Amino acid sequence: MTVTSRFFERALKLPPAQTRDLAVQRDLRVPMTDGVTLLADRYVAAAAVSEQLPLILVRCPYGRRGAFGMMAGRLFAERGFQSVVQSCRGTFGSGGELDPLGVTEATDGLATVQWLRDQPWYPGSFGTWGPSYLGITQWALATLGLPDHKAMALQVSSTRPRELIQPNGSFGLETMLEWIDQVAHQERRGAMARQLLRARKLRELAGHLPLRDLDRLATGATLPYWQAWLTEDAKFWEQHQFASGPGRLTATVAMTAGWYDIFLPAQLRDFASLREAGHQPRLTIGPWRHADNEAAGTWVRDGLEFLQTQLTGSAGPDADGVAPGVRIFVTGADEWRNLPDWPPPGAPQTWYLQPRGGLAPALPAVSDPDDYIYNPADPTPGLAGPVGNSGRARVDNRMLEARPDVLTYTSAPLTADTEVMGVPVVTLHVRSSREHTDFFARLCEVNPAGRSLNVCDALLRLSPGQPAATADGTRLAAFELWPVAHRFAAGNRLRLQVSSGAHPRYARNPGTADPLGTAALLVTQQQHVYHDPAHPSALTLPSWSQIRADGAG
Repeated sequence: MTVTSRFFERALKLPPAQTRDLAVQRDLRVPMTDGVTLLADRYVAAAAVSEQLPLILVRCPYGRRGAFGMMAGRLFAERGFQSVVQSCRGTFGSGGELDPLGVTEATDGLATVQWLRDQPWYPGSFGTWGPSYLGITQWALATLGLPDHKAMALQVSSTRPRELIQPNGSFGLETMLEWIDQVAHQERRGAMARQLLRARKLRELAGHLPLRDLDRLATGATLPYWQAWLTEDAKFWEQHQFASGPGRLTATVAMTAGWYDIFLPAQLRDFASLREAGHQPRLTIGPWRHADNEAAGTWVRDGLEFLQTQLTGSAGPDADGVAPGVRIFVTGADEWRNLPDWPPPGAPQTWYLQPRGGLAPALPAVSDPDDYIYNPADPTPGLAGPVGNSGRARVDNRMLEARPDVLTYTSAPLTADTEVMGVPVVTLHVRSSREHTDFFARLCEVNPAGRSLNVCDALLRLSPGQPAATADGTRLAAFELWPVAHRFAAGNRLRLQVSSGAHPRYARNPGTADPLGTAALLVTQQQHVYHDPAHPSALTLPSWSQIRADGAG
Protein backbone atom coordinates (compact mmCIF):
# COMPACT_ATOMS: atom_id res chain seq x y z
CA MET A 1 0.00 0.00 0.00
CA THR A 2 2.91 2.38 0.64
CA VAL A 3 3.95 1.89 -3.00
CA THR A 4 0.46 2.95 -4.10
CA SER A 5 0.43 5.96 -1.79
CA ARG A 6 3.84 7.05 -3.11
CA PHE A 7 2.47 6.78 -6.64
CA PHE A 8 -0.53 8.95 -5.73
CA GLU A 9 1.74 11.42 -3.95
CA ARG A 10 3.74 11.94 -7.15
CA ALA A 11 0.75 11.80 -9.51
CA LEU A 12 -1.28 14.31 -7.49
CA LYS A 13 1.77 16.47 -6.62
CA LEU A 14 1.13 16.28 -2.88
CA PRO A 15 3.36 17.48 -0.05
CA PRO A 16 5.47 14.67 1.47
CA ALA A 17 3.81 12.24 3.86
CA GLN A 18 4.54 12.66 7.55
CA THR A 19 4.23 8.89 7.99
CA ARG A 20 3.43 5.81 5.91
CA ASP A 21 2.69 3.69 8.97
CA LEU A 22 -1.08 3.83 9.37
CA ALA A 23 -3.68 2.01 11.41
CA VAL A 24 -6.91 1.34 9.52
CA GLN A 25 -9.88 0.37 11.68
CA ARG A 26 -12.22 -1.41 9.28
CA ASP A 27 -16.00 -1.79 9.31
CA LEU A 28 -16.77 0.37 12.32
CA ARG A 29 -20.50 0.00 13.01
CA VAL A 30 -22.35 3.31 13.22
CA PRO A 31 -26.02 3.14 14.35
CA MET A 32 -28.65 5.27 12.63
CA THR A 33 -31.85 6.52 14.28
CA ASP A 34 -34.04 4.03 12.36
CA GLY A 35 -32.06 0.99 13.51
CA VAL A 36 -29.96 0.70 10.36
CA THR A 37 -26.18 0.30 10.76
CA LEU A 38 -23.72 2.01 8.43
CA LEU A 39 -20.10 0.91 8.09
CA ALA A 40 -17.06 3.20 8.27
CA ASP A 41 -13.28 2.89 8.13
CA ARG A 42 -10.98 5.07 10.24
CA TYR A 43 -7.52 5.95 8.89
CA VAL A 44 -4.97 7.32 11.36
CA ALA A 45 -1.23 7.24 12.00
CA ALA A 46 -0.35 4.01 13.83
CA ALA A 47 1.49 5.98 16.51
CA ALA A 48 -1.54 8.19 17.17
CA VAL A 49 -4.50 5.78 17.24
CA SER A 50 -5.76 7.17 20.54
CA GLU A 51 -4.95 10.82 19.85
CA GLN A 52 -7.43 13.55 18.99
CA LEU A 53 -5.95 14.51 15.63
CA PRO A 54 -7.81 16.86 13.26
CA LEU A 55 -10.74 14.85 11.94
CA ILE A 56 -12.07 14.57 8.39
CA LEU A 57 -15.47 12.94 7.78
CA VAL A 58 -16.20 11.65 4.28
CA ARG A 59 -19.59 10.09 3.47
CA CYS A 60 -19.44 8.19 0.18
CA PRO A 61 -21.68 5.84 -1.87
CA TYR A 62 -18.73 4.52 -3.92
CA GLY A 63 -16.93 2.45 -1.30
CA ARG A 64 -14.61 2.96 1.65
CA ARG A 65 -11.57 1.49 -0.09
CA GLY A 66 -10.22 1.74 -3.60
CA ALA A 67 -9.77 5.25 -4.99
CA PHE A 68 -11.74 7.03 -2.30
CA GLY A 69 -10.16 5.03 0.51
CA MET A 70 -6.83 6.19 -0.87
CA MET A 71 -7.70 9.85 -1.54
CA ALA A 72 -10.04 10.51 1.39
CA GLY A 73 -8.45 8.10 3.86
CA ARG A 74 -4.80 7.18 3.48
CA LEU A 75 -3.50 10.39 1.83
CA PHE A 76 -5.04 12.58 4.54
CA ALA A 77 -3.96 10.29 7.39
CA GLU A 78 -0.37 10.23 6.08
CA ARG A 79 -0.35 14.04 6.43
CA GLY A 80 -1.49 14.50 10.01
CA PHE A 81 -5.26 13.94 9.93
CA GLN A 82 -7.49 11.15 11.08
CA SER A 83 -10.10 10.34 8.45
CA VAL A 84 -13.41 8.51 8.80
CA VAL A 85 -14.73 7.25 5.46
CA GLN A 86 -18.29 5.98 5.67
CA SER A 87 -20.37 4.10 3.11
CA CYS A 88 -23.78 5.69 2.56
CA ARG A 89 -26.78 3.51 3.34
CA GLY A 90 -27.42 0.69 0.92
CA THR A 91 -23.83 0.61 -0.37
CA PHE A 92 -20.77 -1.55 0.40
CA GLY A 93 -22.18 -3.32 3.45
CA SER A 94 -24.06 -0.41 5.00
CA GLY A 95 -27.66 -1.32 5.82
CA GLY A 96 -30.86 0.14 4.45
CA GLU A 97 -31.64 1.22 0.90
CA LEU A 98 -29.92 4.00 -1.00
CA ASP A 99 -32.16 7.03 -1.58
CA PRO A 100 -29.83 9.08 -3.76
CA LEU A 101 -29.53 12.75 -2.81
CA GLY A 102 -32.39 12.43 -0.32
CA VAL A 103 -33.08 13.66 3.20
CA THR A 104 -31.60 10.47 4.67
CA GLU A 105 -28.19 11.94 3.87
CA ALA A 106 -28.90 14.65 6.46
CA THR A 107 -30.34 12.33 9.12
CA ASP A 108 -27.62 9.73 8.57
CA GLY A 109 -24.97 12.45 8.66
CA LEU A 110 -26.30 13.74 11.97
CA ALA A 111 -26.36 10.25 13.52
CA THR A 112 -22.79 9.73 12.35
CA VAL A 113 -21.63 12.99 13.95
CA GLN A 114 -23.36 12.05 17.19
CA TRP A 115 -21.49 8.72 17.11
CA LEU A 116 -18.19 10.54 16.45
CA ARG A 117 -18.77 12.78 19.46
CA ASP A 118 -18.87 9.68 21.69
CA GLN A 119 -15.48 8.40 20.52
CA PRO A 120 -12.45 9.06 22.76
CA TRP A 121 -10.44 10.22 19.77
CA TYR A 122 -12.98 12.89 18.71
CA PRO A 123 -11.15 16.25 18.80
CA GLY A 124 -14.24 18.41 19.36
CA SER A 125 -14.73 19.50 15.76
CA PHE A 126 -14.45 18.09 12.26
CA GLY A 127 -14.14 19.00 8.62
CA THR A 128 -15.59 17.35 5.53
CA TRP A 129 -14.17 16.70 2.09
CA GLY A 130 -15.28 15.27 -1.20
CA PRO A 131 -16.42 15.71 -4.81
CA SER A 132 -19.75 15.18 -6.57
CA TYR A 133 -22.06 13.00 -4.44
CA LEU A 134 -19.57 13.31 -1.56
CA GLY A 135 -20.09 17.07 -1.77
CA ILE A 136 -23.86 16.65 -1.63
CA THR A 137 -23.51 14.69 1.61
CA GLN A 138 -21.52 17.66 2.94
CA TRP A 139 -24.32 20.05 1.99
CA ALA A 140 -26.80 17.73 3.72
CA LEU A 141 -24.80 18.16 6.94
CA ALA A 142 -24.59 21.91 6.38
CA THR A 143 -28.40 22.19 6.53
CA LEU A 144 -28.19 21.13 10.19
CA GLY A 145 -25.99 24.05 11.27
CA LEU A 146 -23.81 21.87 13.53
CA PRO A 147 -21.47 24.06 15.61
CA ASP A 148 -18.60 21.55 15.46
CA HIS A 149 -18.71 21.33 11.65
CA LYS A 150 -15.81 23.70 11.05
CA ALA A 151 -14.83 23.38 7.39
CA MET A 152 -16.10 22.01 4.07
CA ALA A 153 -13.88 21.27 1.07
CA LEU A 154 -16.41 20.91 -1.75
CA GLN A 155 -15.56 19.85 -5.27
CA VAL A 156 -17.81 19.68 -8.37
CA SER A 157 -21.02 19.49 -6.39
CA SER A 158 -24.13 21.47 -5.48
CA THR A 159 -27.10 21.84 -3.13
CA ARG A 160 -29.34 21.60 -6.22
CA PRO A 161 -29.16 18.07 -7.68
CA ARG A 162 -32.39 18.65 -9.61
CA GLU A 163 -30.52 21.07 -11.87
CA LEU A 164 -28.27 18.16 -12.82
CA ILE A 165 -31.11 15.69 -13.28
CA GLN A 166 -33.70 17.98 -14.91
CA PRO A 167 -31.70 20.87 -16.42
CA ASN A 168 -33.96 23.66 -17.68
CA GLY A 169 -36.95 21.30 -17.75
CA SER A 170 -35.19 18.59 -19.78
CA PHE A 171 -33.56 15.40 -18.48
CA GLY A 172 -29.84 14.76 -18.05
CA LEU A 173 -30.06 11.37 -19.72
CA GLU A 174 -26.41 10.55 -20.35
CA THR A 175 -25.16 11.50 -16.88
CA MET A 176 -27.93 9.87 -14.90
CA LEU A 177 -27.98 6.66 -16.96
CA GLU A 178 -24.22 6.28 -16.50
CA TRP A 179 -24.65 6.93 -12.77
CA ILE A 180 -27.33 4.31 -12.09
CA ASP A 181 -25.35 1.79 -14.13
CA GLN A 182 -22.17 2.54 -12.17
CA VAL A 183 -23.89 2.24 -8.79
CA ALA A 184 -25.66 -0.97 -9.76
CA HIS A 185 -22.43 -2.72 -10.78
CA GLN A 186 -19.77 -1.04 -8.62
CA GLU A 187 -19.52 -3.76 -5.97
CA ARG A 188 -18.68 -6.51 -8.46
CA ARG A 189 -15.12 -7.70 -8.96
CA GLY A 190 -13.35 -5.66 -11.65
CA ALA A 191 -16.13 -3.08 -11.64
CA MET A 192 -13.99 -0.21 -12.98
CA ALA A 193 -12.78 -2.14 -16.02
CA ARG A 194 -16.24 -3.53 -16.67
CA GLN A 195 -17.69 -0.01 -16.57
CA LEU A 196 -15.45 1.07 -19.42
CA LEU A 197 -16.64 -1.92 -21.45
CA ARG A 198 -20.27 -0.99 -20.84
CA ALA A 199 -19.98 2.42 -22.48
CA ARG A 200 -21.18 1.12 -25.86
CA LYS A 201 -24.17 -0.63 -24.31
CA LEU A 202 -25.18 2.57 -22.50
CA ARG A 203 -24.96 4.56 -25.73
CA GLU A 204 -27.32 2.08 -27.32
CA LEU A 205 -29.68 2.17 -24.35
CA ALA A 206 -29.82 5.98 -24.51
CA GLY A 207 -31.72 5.61 -27.78
CA HIS A 208 -34.46 3.51 -26.18
CA LEU A 209 -37.95 4.75 -25.37
CA PRO A 210 -39.76 5.00 -23.06
CA LEU A 211 -37.21 6.30 -20.57
CA ARG A 212 -38.93 4.57 -17.67
CA ASP A 213 -37.56 1.25 -18.99
CA LEU A 214 -33.91 2.25 -18.86
CA ASP A 215 -33.28 1.44 -15.19
CA ARG A 216 -34.45 -2.13 -15.73
CA LEU A 217 -32.57 -2.51 -19.01
CA ALA A 218 -29.33 -1.14 -17.53
CA THR A 219 -29.39 -2.64 -14.04
CA GLY A 220 -31.94 -5.47 -14.15
CA ALA A 221 -34.13 -3.76 -11.55
CA THR A 222 -36.78 -1.06 -11.40
CA LEU A 223 -35.28 1.75 -9.33
CA PRO A 224 -37.72 3.96 -7.41
CA TYR A 225 -35.41 6.95 -7.67
CA TRP A 226 -35.00 6.65 -11.46
CA GLN A 227 -38.77 6.57 -11.80
CA ALA A 228 -39.08 9.61 -9.51
CA TRP A 229 -36.43 11.56 -11.47
CA LEU A 230 -38.70 11.35 -14.51
CA THR A 231 -41.55 13.15 -12.74
CA GLU A 232 -42.47 16.66 -11.67
CA ASP A 233 -43.39 15.51 -8.14
CA ALA A 234 -42.91 18.68 -6.06
CA LYS A 235 -42.80 16.78 -2.75
CA PHE A 236 -40.09 14.45 -4.04
CA TRP A 237 -37.91 17.29 -5.26
CA GLU A 238 -38.37 19.24 -2.04
CA GLN A 239 -36.92 16.24 -0.18
CA HIS A 240 -34.01 15.92 -2.61
CA GLN A 241 -32.26 19.27 -2.38
CA PHE A 242 -30.27 21.11 0.29
CA ALA A 243 -30.70 24.76 -0.72
CA SER A 244 -31.03 25.82 2.93
CA GLY A 245 -27.38 24.84 3.46
CA PRO A 246 -25.78 28.22 2.63
CA GLY A 247 -28.15 30.02 5.01
CA ARG A 248 -27.60 27.67 7.97
CA LEU A 249 -23.91 27.08 7.43
CA THR A 250 -21.46 27.27 10.33
CA ALA A 251 -18.43 25.92 8.44
CA THR A 252 -15.96 27.80 6.30
CA VAL A 253 -16.07 26.68 2.67
CA ALA A 254 -13.64 26.09 -0.17
CA MET A 255 -15.12 25.18 -3.56
CA THR A 256 -13.39 23.63 -6.56
CA ALA A 257 -15.16 23.59 -9.93
CA GLY A 258 -14.43 22.97 -13.61
CA TRP A 259 -15.44 24.96 -16.68
CA TYR A 260 -16.62 21.75 -18.36
CA ASP A 261 -18.21 20.18 -15.29
CA ILE A 262 -21.86 19.10 -15.18
CA PHE A 263 -22.42 20.83 -11.81
CA LEU A 264 -20.88 24.22 -12.66
CA PRO A 265 -23.95 26.51 -13.02
CA ALA A 266 -25.59 25.12 -9.88
CA GLN A 267 -22.30 25.24 -7.95
CA LEU A 268 -21.83 28.91 -8.82
CA ARG A 269 -25.38 29.62 -7.68
CA ASP A 270 -24.39 28.05 -4.35
CA PHE A 271 -21.35 30.36 -4.29
CA ALA A 272 -23.64 33.36 -4.83
CA SER A 273 -25.96 32.15 -2.05
CA LEU A 274 -23.03 31.88 0.32
CA ARG A 275 -21.91 35.42 -0.51
CA GLU A 276 -25.46 36.73 -0.01
CA ALA A 277 -25.54 35.00 3.40
CA GLY A 278 -22.38 36.85 4.43
CA HIS A 279 -19.85 34.06 3.94
CA GLN A 280 -16.50 34.43 2.19
CA PRO A 281 -15.90 31.08 0.50
CA ARG A 282 -12.82 30.29 -1.55
CA LEU A 283 -13.57 29.37 -5.18
CA THR A 284 -11.27 27.72 -7.72
CA ILE A 285 -12.41 27.03 -11.30
CA GLY A 286 -10.05 25.10 -13.55
CA PRO A 287 -10.12 23.89 -17.17
CA TRP A 288 -11.51 20.52 -16.14
CA ARG A 289 -14.30 18.07 -16.75
CA HIS A 290 -16.09 16.37 -13.85
CA ALA A 291 -13.27 13.98 -12.95
CA ASP A 292 -10.04 14.83 -14.76
CA ASN A 293 -6.81 13.56 -13.20
CA GLU A 294 -5.51 17.11 -12.83
CA ALA A 295 -8.77 18.13 -11.17
CA ALA A 296 -8.46 15.25 -8.69
CA GLY A 297 -4.97 16.45 -7.77
CA THR A 298 -6.37 19.89 -7.00
CA TRP A 299 -9.17 18.38 -4.92
CA VAL A 300 -6.66 16.68 -2.63
CA ARG A 301 -3.90 19.33 -2.59
CA ASP A 302 -6.21 22.27 -1.95
CA GLY A 303 -8.31 20.21 0.44
CA LEU A 304 -5.28 19.32 2.53
CA GLU A 305 -4.08 22.90 2.74
CA PHE A 306 -7.53 24.36 3.41
CA LEU A 307 -8.58 21.81 6.04
CA GLN A 308 -5.23 22.03 7.82
CA THR A 309 -5.59 25.79 8.05
CA GLN A 310 -9.20 25.66 9.25
CA LEU A 311 -8.88 22.75 11.69
CA THR A 312 -5.45 23.49 13.15
CA GLY A 313 -4.96 27.20 12.50
CA SER A 314 -1.68 26.63 10.69
CA ALA A 315 -1.00 26.36 6.97
CA GLY A 316 0.79 23.34 5.57
CA PRO A 317 4.39 23.43 4.32
CA ASP A 318 3.27 23.75 0.68
CA ALA A 319 0.36 26.16 1.20
CA ASP A 320 -0.18 28.35 -1.83
CA GLY A 321 -1.01 31.47 0.12
CA VAL A 322 -4.24 32.14 -1.76
CA ALA A 323 -6.53 34.22 0.42
CA PRO A 324 -10.30 33.66 0.45
CA GLY A 325 -11.51 34.79 -2.93
CA VAL A 326 -11.68 33.50 -6.47
CA ARG A 327 -8.98 31.84 -8.55
CA ILE A 328 -9.91 30.98 -12.12
CA PHE A 329 -8.23 29.57 -15.19
CA VAL A 330 -8.90 31.75 -18.24
CA THR A 331 -9.29 29.42 -21.21
CA GLY A 332 -7.90 30.71 -24.48
CA ALA A 333 -5.35 32.76 -22.52
CA ASP A 334 -4.31 29.57 -20.66
CA GLU A 335 -3.47 31.40 -17.46
CA TRP A 336 -4.59 31.44 -13.83
CA ARG A 337 -5.96 34.66 -12.40
CA ASN A 338 -7.06 35.86 -8.96
CA LEU A 339 -10.30 37.83 -8.62
CA PRO A 340 -12.00 39.41 -5.60
CA ASP A 341 -15.37 37.86 -6.45
CA TRP A 342 -17.40 36.08 -9.09
CA PRO A 343 -18.69 37.14 -11.51
CA PRO A 344 -16.31 40.04 -12.10
CA PRO A 345 -17.77 43.46 -12.87
CA GLY A 346 -17.76 44.63 -16.46
CA ALA A 347 -19.96 45.87 -19.27
CA PRO A 348 -21.68 43.23 -21.41
CA GLN A 349 -21.90 43.33 -25.18
CA THR A 350 -24.85 42.07 -27.21
CA TRP A 351 -24.43 40.36 -30.57
CA TYR A 352 -27.51 40.07 -32.75
CA LEU A 353 -28.36 37.25 -35.14
CA GLN A 354 -28.32 38.58 -38.68
CA PRO A 355 -29.72 37.48 -42.06
CA ARG A 356 -27.61 34.98 -44.02
CA GLY A 357 -25.96 33.59 -40.89
CA GLY A 358 -24.31 36.74 -39.58
CA LEU A 359 -23.64 37.79 -35.98
CA ALA A 360 -22.94 41.45 -35.20
CA PRO A 361 -23.42 44.16 -32.55
CA ALA A 362 -25.84 46.02 -34.84
CA LEU A 363 -29.58 45.33 -34.79
CA PRO A 364 -30.67 43.08 -37.67
CA ALA A 365 -32.38 44.37 -40.80
CA VAL A 366 -35.85 43.30 -41.89
CA SER A 367 -35.52 39.65 -42.89
CA ASP A 368 -37.32 36.34 -43.04
CA PRO A 369 -36.71 33.82 -40.25
CA ASP A 370 -34.41 30.86 -40.66
CA ASP A 371 -35.97 27.44 -40.32
CA TYR A 372 -35.08 23.80 -39.92
CA ILE A 373 -36.79 20.51 -39.06
CA TYR A 374 -35.93 18.72 -35.86
CA ASN A 375 -36.58 14.99 -36.07
CA PRO A 376 -36.35 13.30 -32.66
CA ALA A 377 -36.01 9.94 -34.42
CA ASP A 378 -32.63 11.27 -35.65
CA PRO A 379 -31.78 13.59 -32.75
CA THR A 380 -29.12 16.27 -33.05
CA PRO A 381 -26.10 14.79 -31.24
CA GLY A 382 -24.48 16.36 -28.19
CA LEU A 383 -20.88 16.31 -29.45
CA ALA A 384 -18.80 17.41 -26.44
CA GLY A 385 -19.58 20.12 -23.90
CA PRO A 386 -19.82 19.78 -20.10
CA VAL A 387 -19.44 16.08 -19.40
CA GLY A 388 -19.44 13.60 -16.53
CA ASN A 389 -16.85 10.86 -16.16
CA SER A 390 -16.38 10.25 -19.90
CA GLY A 391 -16.45 12.17 -23.17
CA ARG A 392 -14.51 15.11 -24.58
CA ALA A 393 -15.16 18.66 -23.45
CA ARG A 394 -14.07 20.60 -26.58
CA VAL A 395 -13.97 19.38 -30.18
CA ASP A 396 -14.16 20.74 -33.70
CA ASN A 397 -17.87 21.30 -34.34
CA ARG A 398 -17.79 21.51 -38.14
CA MET A 399 -19.32 18.07 -38.60
CA LEU A 400 -22.20 19.03 -36.29
CA GLU A 401 -22.64 22.41 -37.97
CA ALA A 402 -23.00 20.71 -41.37
CA ARG A 403 -26.24 19.04 -40.28
CA PRO A 404 -29.47 20.50 -41.72
CA ASP A 405 -30.97 20.74 -38.21
CA VAL A 406 -28.25 23.11 -36.95
CA LEU A 407 -28.19 26.86 -37.71
CA THR A 408 -25.01 28.92 -37.33
CA TYR A 409 -24.48 32.67 -36.96
CA THR A 410 -20.88 33.89 -37.32
CA SER A 411 -19.23 37.24 -36.65
CA ALA A 412 -16.54 39.06 -38.59
CA PRO A 413 -12.98 38.42 -37.34
CA LEU A 414 -12.24 40.06 -34.00
CA THR A 415 -9.84 42.99 -34.25
CA ALA A 416 -8.22 42.33 -30.85
CA ASP A 417 -7.92 39.62 -28.24
CA THR A 418 -11.17 39.75 -26.29
CA GLU A 419 -12.10 38.30 -22.90
CA VAL A 420 -15.56 37.26 -21.72
CA MET A 421 -16.20 36.38 -18.06
CA GLY A 422 -19.49 35.45 -16.49
CA VAL A 423 -22.72 33.89 -17.77
CA PRO A 424 -23.63 34.44 -21.44
CA VAL A 425 -27.36 34.78 -22.16
CA VAL A 426 -29.19 33.81 -25.33
CA THR A 427 -32.55 35.37 -26.27
CA LEU A 428 -34.16 33.66 -29.26
CA HIS A 429 -37.41 34.74 -30.88
CA VAL A 430 -38.76 31.44 -32.13
CA ARG A 431 -41.82 29.69 -33.45
CA SER A 432 -42.39 25.96 -33.59
CA SER A 433 -45.00 23.66 -35.08
CA ARG A 434 -45.17 22.00 -31.64
CA GLU A 435 -45.81 23.61 -28.26
CA HIS A 436 -43.51 21.01 -26.70
CA THR A 437 -40.02 21.50 -28.10
CA ASP A 438 -36.41 22.36 -27.18
CA PHE A 439 -33.89 24.97 -28.25
CA PHE A 440 -30.16 24.47 -27.77
CA ALA A 441 -27.52 27.18 -28.18
CA ARG A 442 -23.74 26.86 -28.29
CA LEU A 443 -21.04 29.54 -28.46
CA CYS A 444 -17.97 28.54 -30.50
CA GLU A 445 -14.67 30.16 -31.46
CA VAL A 446 -13.77 29.80 -35.14
CA ASN A 447 -10.15 30.17 -36.24
CA PRO A 448 -9.06 31.40 -39.72
CA ALA A 449 -8.82 27.80 -40.96
CA GLY A 450 -12.49 27.26 -40.08
CA ARG A 451 -12.02 25.08 -37.00
CA SER A 452 -15.01 25.67 -34.69
CA LEU A 453 -14.30 24.89 -31.01
CA ASN A 454 -17.18 24.94 -28.54
CA VAL A 455 -16.83 27.29 -25.57
CA CYS A 456 -20.15 27.03 -23.68
CA ASP A 457 -23.75 26.01 -24.29
CA ALA A 458 -27.14 25.09 -22.77
CA LEU A 459 -30.64 23.88 -23.64
CA LEU A 460 -34.13 25.14 -22.76
CA ARG A 461 -37.28 23.00 -22.85
CA LEU A 462 -40.46 24.77 -23.97
CA SER A 463 -43.99 23.71 -23.03
CA PRO A 464 -47.45 25.31 -23.45
CA GLY A 465 -47.34 28.82 -22.00
CA GLN A 466 -43.69 28.54 -20.97
CA PRO A 467 -42.74 30.89 -22.49
CA ALA A 468 -46.04 32.36 -23.59
CA ALA A 469 -46.66 33.10 -27.27
CA THR A 470 -46.97 36.71 -28.42
CA ALA A 471 -49.72 38.04 -30.69
CA ASP A 472 -47.79 37.03 -33.83
CA GLY A 473 -47.23 33.48 -32.54
CA THR A 474 -43.53 33.82 -31.67
CA ARG A 475 -42.10 32.91 -28.28
CA LEU A 476 -39.07 34.40 -26.54
CA ALA A 477 -36.74 31.60 -25.44
CA ALA A 478 -34.29 33.27 -23.05
CA PHE A 479 -31.75 31.17 -21.16
CA GLU A 480 -28.28 31.23 -19.66
CA LEU A 481 -25.38 29.33 -21.19
CA TRP A 482 -22.64 27.64 -19.13
CA PRO A 483 -20.48 30.12 -17.16
CA VAL A 484 -17.26 31.04 -18.91
CA ALA A 485 -13.94 32.84 -18.58
CA HIS A 486 -12.44 32.76 -22.04
CA ARG A 487 -10.13 34.82 -24.24
CA PHE A 488 -11.08 34.90 -27.93
CA ALA A 489 -8.03 35.50 -30.10
CA ALA A 490 -7.75 38.39 -32.54
CA GLY A 491 -8.57 37.18 -36.04
CA ASN A 492 -10.92 34.49 -34.77
CA ARG A 493 -14.69 34.75 -35.06
CA LEU A 494 -17.60 34.19 -32.70
CA ARG A 495 -20.18 31.63 -33.75
CA LEU A 496 -23.55 30.83 -32.22
CA GLN A 497 -25.14 27.49 -33.02
CA VAL A 498 -28.89 27.06 -32.70
CA SER A 499 -30.55 23.65 -32.81
CA SER A 500 -33.15 21.64 -30.89
CA GLY A 501 -31.16 18.99 -29.12
CA ALA A 502 -27.89 17.58 -27.81
CA HIS A 503 -28.63 13.87 -27.42
CA PRO A 504 -27.96 11.88 -25.26
CA ARG A 505 -26.63 14.59 -22.93
CA TYR A 506 -30.20 15.91 -22.87
CA ALA A 507 -33.10 13.55 -23.51
CA ARG A 508 -34.68 14.37 -26.86
CA ASN A 509 -37.99 16.20 -26.88
CA PRO A 510 -40.58 13.92 -28.55
CA GLY A 511 -42.76 16.92 -29.50
CA THR A 512 -45.77 15.64 -27.57
CA ALA A 513 -47.44 16.28 -24.24
CA ASP A 514 -46.70 12.73 -23.09
CA PRO A 515 -44.96 12.49 -19.69
CA LEU A 516 -41.17 12.29 -19.76
CA GLY A 517 -41.04 8.73 -18.51
CA THR A 518 -43.65 7.20 -20.79
CA ALA A 519 -43.26 9.19 -24.04
CA ALA A 520 -42.57 6.90 -27.00
CA LEU A 521 -44.25 8.63 -29.96
CA LEU A 522 -41.81 10.91 -31.82
CA VAL A 523 -43.11 13.91 -33.79
CA THR A 524 -41.01 16.12 -36.07
CA GLN A 525 -40.88 19.78 -35.20
CA GLN A 526 -40.69 22.64 -37.72
CA GLN A 527 -38.58 25.37 -36.11
CA HIS A 528 -38.28 29.05 -37.03
CA VAL A 529 -35.66 31.44 -35.63
CA TYR A 530 -36.37 35.15 -36.15
CA HIS A 531 -33.85 37.98 -36.52
CA ASP A 532 -35.44 41.29 -37.46
CA PRO A 533 -36.04 44.63 -35.71
CA ALA A 534 -39.26 43.34 -34.12
CA HIS A 535 -37.60 40.05 -33.09
CA PRO A 536 -33.95 40.81 -32.26
CA SER A 537 -32.60 37.39 -31.31
CA ALA A 538 -29.26 37.85 -29.61
CA LEU A 539 -26.31 36.54 -27.65
CA THR A 540 -25.24 38.74 -24.72
CA LEU A 541 -21.65 38.22 -23.57
CA PRO A 542 -20.81 39.36 -20.01
CA SER A 543 -17.83 41.45 -18.91
CA TRP A 544 -16.73 42.00 -22.50
CA SER A 545 -13.24 43.50 -22.71
CA GLN A 546 -10.76 43.84 -25.54
CA ILE A 547 -7.07 43.45 -24.75
CA ARG A 548 -4.77 46.10 -26.20
CA ALA A 549 -1.40 45.22 -27.66
CA ASP A 550 0.23 46.31 -24.37
CA GLY A 551 -1.87 43.75 -22.50
CA ALA A 552 -4.26 46.24 -20.86
CA GLY A 553 -8.02 45.92 -21.09
